[in-house]
Amino acid sequence: MKNQVQLITYVDRLSGGGFKHLKTLLNTQLAGLFGGVHVLPFFDPIDGSDAGFDPKDHTSVDPRLGSWEDVNALADDVEVMADLIVNHISEESPQFKAFQNDPPHSPYRDLFLTLDRVFPKGASGADLLAIYRPRPGLPFSVKTLGNGQRELLWTTFTPAQLDIDVQSPAGRAYLRAILDQFQRAHIKHIRLDAAGYAIKKPGTSCFMLPETFAFIGELTREAHARGMEVLVEIHAYYQTQIQIAQNVDWVYDFALPPLILHALMRQSSQALSHWLAIRPRNALTVLDTHDGIGIIDIGGDATDRATLPGLVPDEELSQLVDWIHDNARGQSRLATGAAASNLDLYQINCTFYDALGAQDERYLLARAVQFFVPGIPQVYYVGLLAGLNDLELLAKTQVGRDINRHYYTPEEIHAACALPVVQKLFELIRLRNHHPAFQGTFHSEAPSPTSLILHWQWQAHYARLMVDFKDAHYTLETSQSPN
Repeated sequence: MKNQVQLITYVDRLSGGGFKHLKTLLNTQLAGLFGGVHVLPFFDPIDGSDAGFDPKDHTSVDPRLGSWEDVNALADDVEVMADLIVNHISEESPQFKAFQNDPPHSPYRDLFLTLDRVFPKGASGADLLAIYRPRPGLPFSVKTLGNGQRELLWTTFTPAQLDIDVQSPAGRAYLRAILDQFQRAHIKHIRLDAAGYAIKKPGTSCFMLPETFAFIGELTREAHARGMEVLVEIHAYYQTQIQIAQNVDWVYDFALPPLILHALMRQSSQALSHWLAIRPRNALTVLDTHDGIGIIDIGGDATDRATLPGLVPDEELSQLVDWIHDNARGQSRLATGAAASNLDLYQINCTFYDALGAQDERYLLARAVQFFVPGIPQVYYVGLLAGLNDLELLAKTQVGRDINRHYYTPEEIHAACALPVVQKLFELIRLRNHHPAFQGTFHSEAPSPTSLILHWQWQAHYARLMVDFKDAHYTLETSQSPN
C-alpha cells in the first residue's frame, strides 16, 4: 500500500455523480492529495437498507454510478480499495430469491444460515444469550419461504441483511466470485466488512473465534493469490485488535480517534502515549469513517470488564461521550444510541469536526497527530471538508449515521475547499505525502503529562510534531524537503 494519505468516500455523496465525476474531482480540486481511495460500497444498489452494505448483487456496479470499466479507469489513477461484505447479503438478492422460491432444490440452499443449521440439537436460552451482537435483541428474523414454511434466519445487523454460511461450498464460491471481479477491475486492496461475525458456532459468542481467525487467514490467502492486500474491519477490545494485526495485512487503528478526543478532554497525553507504545504498526489511521466514532475500542472487554479493563477507565469513557455531545451542541444525541433508528450501541454519530466543537485549531491538531502516528492515514470525505452535522439529512432519513454522510454539491465542495481550516488540512496532507522523513523511523515521548512529541527521522530529514493538549496547540518542525 502506498505510503500516502488515502480518501474514504461514497462516489455519489462527494462527486455529485458517478465514477467519472469522482475521477475528475481527484484530478482537479483534490489533485495530488491522495495516493489511494477507499470507495465505499458502489454495488447494486447503493441505496438499500444500509447505504450499500446490503448489496443485491455484489459483482455489479450500480448503473447510476457507472460501470466496472469506470472503476478500472479510476484504478489507473490511484490505488482503489473496495469492500468485500463478508457476513451477509440482501434479501433482495437473486440468491435468496432462488432459495426462498424453492428451498429444497435451490443451489443456494446452503448459503443461508437458519437457526437449526447452527443449532441442530436446539438452542438453550444460555446459548442465545451468549451470542455477541452490537445491537439490541437476538440476531434472527422470521422469513416465509415459497412452500409456506417459516424459518428463523440469522441476521446479525438488520432483517434485510441475511447472514451467509461462509464455510459452505456455496459461501466460498460466492466470495471467490467477488474476488475474481475485483481482480478484473484492478482493485489492489479489499476491506473485509463485518468479518468478525462470519463464523457461527454453538456454545460461543459467535464473534472473533479461533475459527474466525482461520477463515480470515484463508480469505486473505485467496486475495493474495489475486494480487490484493487485505484490511480487516473489526471494532473490538484493544487487545483483540493487537492479536488480529499479527495475522493480517492491515487493521484499523480505531482506538486513535477516541483517544485523541480523550486527550483533549482530559488535557492529558497519558492514555494516548501508552497506546502509541503498544499499538500495531500495520494500521490504517482514521479519525472518522462512514460509521460513528467508536467507543468500544478503548473500553473494557464486554465479556469481562473487571479483569480486562480498557485503555481509559469506564467513568472517563462516560465523560467523553457527554463531552462530545456537548461539543456538538446536543446534535449528536439526536443520532446516537436508540435515537433516529440507530442501533449501534458502541458508536457516537457525529462529524469529527463537530465532535471538537467546530474549533479549527483542535481539529487541525487531531489531524496532525493522525498523520504523524505510524501507519497509512485515511481521511473521510466529510472530514476532509471540515463538514458539520447534517441535521436535514438526519431528519429526512431518520438514520443516525446519516448525520455524517452529507451529499455535497459541486458548489459546496468549491466553498469548503476555500475554507482556511481545509486549506491548512491540505497542507498537512501534502506534508505527510511528500516529506522524506515519513519513510524513516518513528519515536514518541511525553515530556509532561499534558504534552506529546512525535518524531520521524530518515537520514538527515526529520519531521517533529509537538502537541500541548492543555492549550490545544501544536507546533511543527521539519527539515527542508527536496520535494
